Amino acid sequence: MKNTAIIGLKESKTKEIAEKLNVLLANYSLFYQNTRGVHWNIKGDQFFTLHPKFEELYNDLVLKIDEIAERILTLGATPNHNYSDYLTVSSIPESKEVSDATKAVENILASFKIVIDLQRELLDISEEIGDEGTNSQMSDYITQQEKEVWMYNSYLGK
Repeated sequence: MKNTAIIGLKESKTKEIAEKLNVLLANYSLFYQNTRGVHWNIKGDQFFTLHPKFEELYNDLVLKIDEIAERILTLGATPNHNYSDYLTVSSIPESKEVSDATKAVENILASFKIVIDLQRELLDISEEIGDEGTNSQMSDYITQQEKEVWMYNSYLGK
């Protein structure tokens, strides 16, 4: 018996969610790699402040990447895993700005906006079909990320 039947969701209804989760997975993967890049390459007087903060962020992102992939599998689909696939669907571009503190934080905030918007879309879709698992996961992510946005904006003095 398929996972979706056991968890009470119709396979036909979960296809759209799984596809959207794969887009989210691609965006998280680019967000993660960009964050690793700034962690490794940050320079200047904010190094000791941002270097550990970026490490904290990429550690959180890699956990979410795994959770999203596992949710896709739970819904009976296959998570994409190739960066070439990620690059075609991700709205988050590869970052070239990896050593300037202000630009790095601005890129992180732009990435948060993209993933939060996608997660809000998933909230709407998952609510329509009663997919509490995806809904709860996205809600938890958004709650945490809204606080992160506030903190990164505060760093920028906004």
